[in-house]
Amino acid sequence: MMEYFIFFRMKSFFSHIRFNWKSGLTVSLVAIPLSISLAVAAGATPTQGIITAMWAGVIAGLFGGSNFNIMGPTGALSGVLATFVFMNGIGSLPILSIIVGVVILLAWALHFERYLIYIPANTIQGFTIGVAFTIAFNQFNFAFGLSGLPKHETFLANLLESFKHISSASWQASLVFFSFFCLLFIVDFLWKKMKSVPYIPAAALLAPFGILLGYLSQTHQIPLTVQTLGMRFTDLSPRFFLPFSFRVDWNLSFLSTVLTIALIAIIETMLSAKIADGMTKTKHNKRKEMFGLGLANIVSGFAGGIPATAALARTSLNIKSGATHKTSAVMSAMFVAIISLFLLPYFSYIPLPVVAAILVVVAVRMVEREHLKRMFKIDRKSFYIAMIVAVVTVWIDPMIGILVGASVSLVIFLDTLSHGQFELTANDKNKKIVGTVSGDTMKKLSKKTHTLIYSIKGHLTYVDSQAHIARFESDLTGYEHVILRLRELYFVDLDGLDAFDEIVNLIQAKGKQVYISGTNPLIISMMRESHVFKKLQKCDVVYAHTSDALRELGFHSGVKHEYC
Repeated sequence: MMEYFIFFRMKSFFSHIRFNWKSGLTVSLVAIPLSISLAVAAGATPTQGIITAMWAGVIAGLFGGSNFNIMGPTGALSGVLATFVFMNGIGSLPILSIIVGVVILLAWALHFERYLIYIPANTIQGFTIGVAFTIAFNQFNFAFGLSGLPKHETFLANLLESFKHISSASWQASLVFFSFFCLLFIVDFLWKKMKSVPYIPAAALLAPFGILLGYLSQTHQIPLTVQTLGMRFTDLSPRFFLPFSFRVDWNLSFLSTVLTIALIAIIETMLSAKIADGMTKTKHNKRKEMFGLGLANIVSGFAGGIPATAALARTSLNIKSGATHKTSAVMSAMFVAIISLFLLPYFSYIPLPVVAAILVVVAVRMVEREHLKRMFKIDRKSFYIAMIVAVVTVWIDPMIGILVGASVSLVIFLDTLSHGQFELTANDKNKKIVGTVSGDTMKKLSKKTHTLIYSIKGHLTYVDSQAHIARFESDLTGYEHVILRLRELYFVDLDGLDAFDEIVNLIQAKGKQVYISGTNPLIISMMRESHVFKKLQKCDVVYAHTSDALRELGFHSGVKHEYC
């Protein structure tokens, strides 16, 4: 029996490799230039970017819950990491990654993923726009050949410094940047048109040409002077581990950065996995994916790497390249290691303007223009919230941006709920319907109204109870009977219970009759805590169905109970 089990597992293992090695290789060809570029954007070294792609990719592939997510350095983290490196130095990045991983595992233990629903799509869109803006304009110095400028703590201060020195820009660096920036879009567009050829992103196709250009420039074989990656980072030897210090300055700024990166990593990873599910019609395991993310960051840190999260562009490429299993992510990380072992030193020749062009294209593609257009057309409030989040993310801090977006969205949502959803049907003395109202806004009803059926929708709580009371205080007049229909009422709190009592008392104070119908089983236990409800039950005016109450009105419309 054991032999059959081992044979089956081995067969499955080799089957996964056979169907996923091509997609793994394709993703690795893109992951290498992107990991190097994004690591540089984060203030880390190219070697750290490769180490992160390798170790985070392997661990997340083995322990994660998504069959398609690809882990590594990402643009979403680069802005926060760049500020962290300026404040604490590049040597602190590995320990930061370890602590971020520990925080993610703590969040996993506390089932934090269930609370991500409180961060709406508009906030994520705004955060993404802010990050894209930061990535793009962080490449200003590389793109225009500016070097030796004073460094500042904030992104905007650094950008202002760059603008001050724009007169010192190199036309050669600018030409290389704009040429590769345009070529990346043109090549990508043309390659997609060739449907019979497997898709490979333009960054992977053009990186060798960038390396060749830098080599010819450095060896003075062409009259071009541009700064290369090797001039900025002297050690580009392939390594699988880097030594680092465990020393860390435990201050408020450090803890804030840890929480910010952990939150962004969780959001980005879960969002990427969700989009991958939509593309493949599958379902990922949230718990396992979050556990894999935490473990990936810890291992990446111990290897000398930087914090990692799922990369949506690489994940999408993984799916389009034919991946069927997480084996593809593991194979991709292994190919990154093998290819880097032989080719990483050659990346020292890649010009920094080419790196800038790759990163600016990444930033442009992070912005989902179609989604923003749809948001602007359908939900203008959400669009404005997204823009506010983007500004706060750039101007102040990504964590503050996310909190502002989630808080403003929650306030708007609560304001909408506070109007109190209801449905109202008015009948005349002949039992004919003379008016209907639904939603949250009251309209004028016919003066011939004899019986009102007022249906409370959804919930009756501290948020919306006053809106329902206000309608019976001033808007609803000229009726003889009211049927309070509770069939579609699914939640009541203590304030809602008090509001119910007040509504009944208001109606009775006007000398009108109250009937209750369709009490939902979900709220009946709570309603029995109401003295008014108990009183109405004793009066036999609580009915299982609205039709029963109407039938009673038809036969006994003139009957008055002693205290009802």
